[in-house]
Amino acid sequence: MPADRLHLVRHGEVFNPERILYGRLPGYGLSADGRGMARAAAEHVGRLDRPVVALYASPLQRTRESAEPFAELFGLDPVLDERLIEPTNVFEGKRMKKALMNPLNWRHLLRPGVPSWGEPYAAISARMLQAMDAAWQSADRGDVVLVSHQAPIWITHLAVGGEPLRHDPRTRRCALSSVTTFKRRENLDFLEIGYAEPAATSDAVDVGAV
Repeated sequence: MPADRLHLVRHGEVFNPERILYGRLPGYGLSADGRGMARAAAEHVGRLDRPVVALYASPLQRTRESAEPFAELFGLDPVLDERLIEPTNVFEGKRMKKALMNPLNWRHLLRPGVPSWGEPYAAISARMLQAMDAAWQSADRGDVVLVSHQAPIWITHLAVGGEPLRHDPRTRRCALSSVTTFKRRENLDFLEIGYAEPAATSDAVDVGAV
């Protein structure tokens, strides 16, 4: 039998005092609070009292570090999966508010349904569902944790729910170190069955997602 449930976990707060939209840039690891958030997410999954048999993570530093508490708690070696990575975007390395004040950047906002500023939502959905399917099939039983990023997790939520992928990024329900849980129907379609925010994030800096 394949896995029972998949948990998509977002990374914790990143140390980002300059409030840069960091995207896929190297060198952006977790803050001290972010490490606590990641620990809270792992402990939340542990309290579900379900066997966690596999752990996957995006290859970026912040997701690898967010996977560490899961690896420690469940005795697992994380497997890096490029399909879980943050989307590309043209504003990477910039302060978003400042970038949007520059008229030269407005052309990147003309087609928000794609979106025109980065990787198409349809491509994000396709690679995330592929990663989830592979993780599901790789396990003989139990639950699997996949540590990823806000946009990929939210796009997965929309795709699985049959909702349009076009959305306002400011409306995403995907807090730092949140846990979104899925199971599979008899027809093999994924079904979202839970969402939790186990970490305190009200004072967190969260400006890295597009």
